[in-house]
Formats: sequence, C-alpha cells, structure tokens
Amino acid sequence: MCVLFVFVFLFFCFFFQAEDGIRDAQESRGLGDVYKRQAYDSLASAISRDMDVLLIDTAGRLHNKVNLMNELSKIRKVLQKLIPDAPHEVLLVLDGSTGQNAYQQASEFSKATDVTALAVTKLDGTAKGGVVIGISDMLQVPVKFIGLGEGIDDLQVFDKKAFVATIFE
Repeated sequence: MCVLFVFVFLFFCFFFQAEDGIRDAQESRGLGDVYKRQAYDSLASAISRDMDVLLIDTAGRLHNKVNLMNELSKIRKVLQKLIPDAPHEVLLVLDGSTGQNAYQQASEFSKATDVTALAVTKLDGTAKGGVVIGISDMLQVPVKFIGLGEGIDDLQVFDKKAFVATIFE
C-alpha cells in the first residue's frame, strides 16, 4: 500500500476551505480529532479493499495558521499506526501566481511535514512559476507536476527543459 499525502483509492476527507474564523471556531470545538479519525478510517478502508494507493487531499491549509499546520503532523502520526512508514509521498502543491510568498509557504509546510515533491499550478495565465525552482532547491525535492489549467489533461508531468524555455518566452 502506498500512501500519498496530497496523502488508486481517492479520498477527500475533512479538508475543506473555509473562512478563517469559521475554521478556527470549528477547531476549538475539537474537530481536529474528527479529521484524524477520517484519515485513519480511509486508510483502514483502503487496506481492507486491497487498494494500492490512497490519496489524501489536504487542500485549503493556510501556512500562517499554526493549528491547521499542526494537523498535518497529527495526521501523519495516526496513519503510521496502520502503516509505519506512511505517508510515502507528500506533494506540496504551490500556486504559481503567488510569487515570492511561495517561499514562506514552502518553508512552513516543510516544518509541519516531510515534503517529498512539488507541483506548481495556475500556469495557464500570466504566471510563470519560476519561484518553484528556488523552492525545489531550498527543500531539496523534485518538481513532479505542473498545472496548466483546470482539466484533467492540464496536469502534466514536469519537464524541466520545457519549463525553463517557457520562462524565457
């Protein structure tokens, strides 16, 4: 069983995007435990169904919200109760239009969990996403995917030569 942390049995548990105040209020009522339980139950279900891959999407995290970032570490620990070396991949997806702010995001996410690869999205507009090269170097992880739109075919395997050529167009 391979567990990817973005986490083929596809599971989108608890990870929703909400207004900060709403999310903070929900966390103060103990919903973090619900989140961990959902991740655990999903992995247990994937194992019982003899699935090869489980994807856990943790979208909507704000790197400057300590409680949200701490959840990532907690989820890792609960998954390791079933598979000691889980997750096997942690893909940090960066918005190509955020520019230099992406460095801070990457730094904070790498403190909360072991990022193993990067993806950069929203490269279908004017954003070039060049910052991802520096982040890849800073974290010593590869860029695996780029997003060039919102369709399934718009998510592509990263081609460094084509990427660099696009930056200089």
